[in-house]
Amino acid sequence: MSTYNTQETPPVGGKLSKGLNSRQITMISIGGVIGAGFFVGSASAISAAGPAVLVSFAIAAVMVILVMTMLGELATANPDTGSFSTYAQQALGRWAGFSIGWLYWWFYVLVIPLEAIVASDILGGWLGVPSMWVGAVMIALLTATNILSVKNFGTLEYWFSLFKVITILAFIALGLAAIFGLLPGSTTSGVSHLWIDGGFAPTGGKGILAALVLAMFSFTGMEIVTIAAAESPDPRTSIRKAIRSVVWRMVIFYFGSIFVIVSLVAWNAPALANGSFQATLEAMNIPAAATIVQTVILVGVASTLNSAIFTASRMGYSLASRGDAPRSWAKTTHNGVPRISIFYSSAASLILLVANYTLPQAVLVPLIATIGTIALVMYLVIAISHVILRKRAIASGEKLLVKVPFFPVLSYITIAFILVFLGLMAFVPGHQMELGVSAVLSLMLVVIGVYLQRRDAGDATVMSRG
Repeated sequence: MSTYNTQETPPVGGKLSKGLNSRQITMISIGGVIGAGFFVGSASAISAAGPAVLVSFAIAAVMVILVMTMLGELATANPDTGSFSTYAQQALGRWAGFSIGWLYWWFYVLVIPLEAIVASDILGGWLGVPSMWVGAVMIALLTATNILSVKNFGTLEYWFSLFKVITILAFIALGLAAIFGLLPGSTTSGVSHLWIDGGFAPTGGKGILAALVLAMFSFTGMEIVTIAAAESPDPRTSIRKAIRSVVWRMVIFYFGSIFVIVSLVAWNAPALANGSFQATLEAMNIPAAATIVQTVILVGVASTLNSAIFTASRMGYSLASRGDAPRSWAKTTHNGVPRISIFYSSAASLILLVANYTLPQAVLVPLIATIGTIALVMYLVIAISHVILRKRAIASGEKLLVKVPFFPVLSYITIAFILVFLGLMAFVPGHQMELGVSAVLSLMLVVIGVYLQRRDAGDATVMSRG
């Protein structure tokens, strides 16, 4: 396909619903990013880099903004529920769409049990119920919600996301009040923690790089907007509005929260072991800080689970529509919901959840380790696909609604940065296994994709001769 102006892949089994509005899509994309990983995992990034974690998040934010702008250009020109997987197929061939599509499906199949484990440990402790069963029930309930209708999913995700947004804004407001000495009872104020505990970058460049890996994963989820928008009445308008608002909102949320934390709490404080948000609320002398944070984490987890089930099922649907997954996954209900794709995506996640509690960690850790690298590979594929398809669009004289500025310079800089970053990961302690396992998994999928593409070419040759 020579230009962006192509139609969405014809469905094998049925069409998806158009039950999401632009307001829900914006909140869905925000909610998909703000999960338990942000509320809990930010402490690891702070411990790795100290206050210089702000630099890590700044670099990650710039790159993600560039990639999202590229994806926005692609998606407004050709809305498709397969998103970057479909664009990779158009730009590079079936092997690329197949590989990145299945990698992305696998990414969210892993995210679902990881988020459920966090929630089940909290709820299990509160209720005195085995954690595994709590996690299984959560996945089952949200799977049922997704199966009923996309409108139910959108409504639920809207309120989940709104709760998280309000919570983060309240946290930032309280933090700023404490920084300026306006919060009664706070045991900390000012921004001296940015430099008094060993300097701004106490762990040096390696710490910034290590935190950058965690920051990159924290921003993952913004791309959901281009997948969800395919199920709205006007996907092009929804994508344009959502990407513009999501990018700057997420930068404010992330930078605002991290700035408050590293200003009020020492980067090496023992309290960070309980989570960065809890440590900061305790420093501000907020009553029941632990309970507040746990409640927010539960809502965050429910939101991310909801989005993850939706996203995995839609990628499965898109793969099936292109003949790269079981055809039954492309079948939809009378409400336009890919029920079978939802079922199998959730079933795979349930198996991994049970395995977490029954199998040795040596079996699961290598699998879980693939998450961060897959996110980077996804960004790389988006950038490469954008360069190729944008050049085709220019050659054909096609007019674009959204354009990445300074093309192709920024696109090439983004590609180079991701490649360098992937290379540097090999030298960061703790990330070698992640990189290695992800490389093996990616290579296996590429080999299968190349085989399928060559088989298609061979069949086409035989038909032409016949």
